[in-house]
Amino acid sequence: MIASVLDLVHRRGAAADACLRDQTTLTLKFESGRLKENALAQEAGLNLRVFADGRFGVAGTTDLTAVDDVVARAFASCAEGEELRTDLPRAGIIPVVETFDERAAGLGVAELAALGRVVVEQLQRPGWQVSAAVDRVVETTTIANTVGQSVSYRASAISVSAEVTRVAGDDVLMAYETLAGTGVPESGALDGAARTIITKIERSERIAGSPEGRLPVLFTPEGMAALLLPLRQALSGKTVLQGVSPLGDKVGQTCFDAAFTLVDDPLLPGRLGSRPADDEGIPSARLPLVERGVLRGFVYDLETAARSRAVSTGHAHRTTFGKPGITYSNLLLTPGTRDEAGLLEEMGHGLVVDELIGVGQGNVASGAFSHPVALAWRVDGGEIAGRVKDAAVAGNAFDLLKRIRAIGRDAKWLGGSRLVPPMLLDGVSVARR
Repeated sequence: MIASVLDLVHRRGAAADACLRDQTTLTLKFESGRLKENALAQEAGLNLRVFADGRFGVAGTTDLTAVDDVVARAFASCAEGEELRTDLPRAGIIPVVETFDERAAGLGVAELAALGRVVVEQLQRPGWQVSAAVDRVVETTTIANTVGQSVSYRASAISVSAEVTRVAGDDVLMAYETLAGTGVPESGALDGAARTIITKIERSERIAGSPEGRLPVLFTPEGMAALLLPLRQALSGKTVLQGVSPLGDKVGQTCFDAAFTLVDDPLLPGRLGSRPADDEGIPSARLPLVERGVLRGFVYDLETAARSRAVSTGHAHRTTFGKPGITYSNLLLTPGTRDEAGLLEEMGHGLVVDELIGVGQGNVASGAFSHPVALAWRVDGGEIAGRVKDAAVAGNAFDLLKRIRAIGRDAKWLGGSRLVPPMLLDGVSVARR
């Protein structure tokens, strides 16, 4: 279909690019430790963008026979569309990236259920409510344009997630863990996911009062969300273009602690954010964003690059409907050297934050956050003293990342595309609620 659509556009004297994606998802759900549901879903969609007379318009369809209709709607959108002049990428060298695992793509219900049971059976305890989900996704993506660029690749994904809810009187405790990648998770990784959940619950059996004041706080990889979300927004070319990024004019300047390095890498084998090209056909490349505290650059798609007089970094993502937008591939925050015991010893007295409530709400762009904890532990004398139920933490991500006391070595892949280590930060405001 994509060739026919582009040919029709070309005949009318306009330029265009298109993204065709076909995705099949098999989902299994476990409740109370038992397999309760499995569902198979398939969806294919085409996103077409037309450029004519200095404007562009977008149309999408899930009816892959409606060639004339989607072209007509894209031209109609273009006539009323935004002004934009940009050069579409021409045919060139596309890197080879490992995004597809034949074994993972071929797993059926029985094999996927076995993966879920490996985790679920280890979590069976009196009073523990265990739920889990296993997903297998197989996807084919094709990107092409009217100036000769054409990229097609397959991707696979397997994710296994589990959650335990433990109710004791009026105390409700929840702990979860997720594994995700392009291949089939090894038994050791599944065992590790179960052990992580068990450790979280066992550490939480004892309740401790919240410490107070400006304290060192150890953010686990999951807890780092409150700090990384504003950073991801600030590094987007869109927020820079809008003039709301606190980092917009600081390229080449030291903005963070020298221990902080952040890279976006779409070329990693077996990771969910990997791809040979973005959804506009820009070949993928590793992109340093922050090196030893120094800001190196931002992520752009074709539109934001053109409006900013910059160059696309290959970070466009397209859904079936709507214009392309900026997204990251695989974000890697460079790990440190300390294990957990070393981080706790370095902290002495403070708080470990694993999960916060309300991340993403409020004025994220400024970096300021103030959130109650959902799962956190008090630390005294370098040892975990118990779970804190009544604490809130506050600070500014851009300020705190200038005061890194230590970074842990045990980095974790979150969502299959973000490698995040634990981080010990100084001067976080901790208060009782």
